[in-house]
Amino acid sequence: MLKFCRLITFESMQELNFPQYPFRLKSSENKPLIFDEIRKKFVRLTPEEWVRQHTVAHILNAYHYPISLVNVEKELKLNQVSKRYDVVVFKPDASIQLIVECKAPKIKINQETFDQIARYNLALKADYLMVTNGLNHYYCQMDYDAKKYIFLPDFPVYTP
Repeated sequence: MLKFCRLITFESMQELNFPQYPFRLKSSENKPLIFDEIRKKFVRLTPEEWVRQHTVAHILNAYHYPISLVNVEKELKLNQVSKRYDVVVFKPDASIQLIVECKAPKIKINQETFDQIARYNLALKADYLMVTNGLNHYYCQMDYDAKKYIFLPDFPVYTP
């Protein structure tokens, strides 16, 4: 039977700077797994996946975005190179509201992280960017006319 728990049984996962959310966790072949509500399957629970799942839960619960507008871990092509984004939140018209880059908690957010999400955004053209390691969250709004991003305290709650 699956148990709903936070991080009690998986000691490598640490408390993050998010509200507590119930996650479905299990172990298979001595590897911890977490259920991904977007992909509808259990995935390997790594520190980065722990951050990604908290971020998705936060987008769904705190910002009220419908699950149908959230996408996780999909491939995109940048100059014929395959990359994978962490989280994308769409608008109802299928344009992109938000791109999220997740890092493991031990990874410091730096200019290289912002450069990575900026490269992804060249292809995706989102209105907002979020970079998080689960402990620190940075939100930016894109200003395409001025070719820059503007740091914000948060990003908008979903409004249909």
